[in-house]
Amino acid sequence: MPEGRSLLQLGTDLDCGSSETPDEGGGDTDRWETGNPPTDYFVRHNGGLYAGRHLIVDLWGADGLDDLDCIEAALRDCVAASGATLLHIHLHHFTPNGGVSGVAVLAESHISIHSWPESGYAALDIFMCGDTYPEAAVPVLRRAFRPDRIAVEELLRGKQGA
Repeated sequence: MPEGRSLLQLGTDLDCGSSETPDEGGGDTDRWETGNPPTDYFVRHNGGLYAGRHLIVDLWGADGLDDLDCIEAALRDCVAASGATLLHIHLHHFTPNGGVSGVAVLAESHISIHSWPESGYAALDIFMCGDTYPEAAVPVLRRAFRPDRIAVEELLRGKQGA
């Protein structure tokens, strides 16, 4: 992919303004205009073509939700299990309750966490495109935080042909 075009995958083109503006030089934007999206990072799942799979994960009765080291290790293990590429992790520890908000920025998108340790609750988003397995992060979260209950919903983002 030509330099400066990677943001087109996200719907933003810093060189040309909105990604809805045709690229006069051809390339990936023309493929969008003709109904042939760039498929190099798209996900084929259950017979459809999507921009990515987005898992919404809720943990209740979980442990370690105020422990930055535990959370960072869990995020790193989720990335590895999913076959994703870690670019950066940023975690913020709140006081006085000890909650944590953070994100693992991935080449394939992100994993974010927001925790309420005083309630034993954490909300996570796991959004990935490309040849990754976001569902492989769920057992990692179960081992890391030992929740009493876990709920997972899947959203298929950017369905092509919809």
